[in-house]
Amino acid sequence: MKDLSFATLIAVWEEMFGQGVFWALTAIAALITGLYLHVLIRDRAMSLRKFLWAQLSMPVGALGAIWFVLAVTSSRLSDMGGPIDWLVLAGIALVGAVGFAILVYVVQSLVRGPQDE
Repeated sequence: MKDLSFATLIAVWEEMFGQGVFWALTAIAALITGLYLHVLIRDRAMSLRKFLWAQLSMPVGALGAIWFVLAVTSSRLSDMGGPIDWLVLAGIALVGAVGFAILVYVVQSLVRGPQDE
């Protein structure tokens, strides 16, 4: 791999997850991002109570992301060898935690509405 480009990264992710799962995850992430922007524009402010619950849910998202990646890629934690493997795993946990927190905030905002402060 001579050059690292966005197209190369997409090809690697498609190979890791499978084309269908990768694009389904991309579509779900785009949908949740759109809903998050909708909620922020609609409410014109962030609810501190909803934000707190979203932050408290982050460990669940981190563990869920790690479990999902290990299940989809047929890997195990015992396969982790070098420091880069652990850094990638930490990155997966971070992305899962942030993504799940955004999802929790959006679901709370759509279910409870903007009046909950």
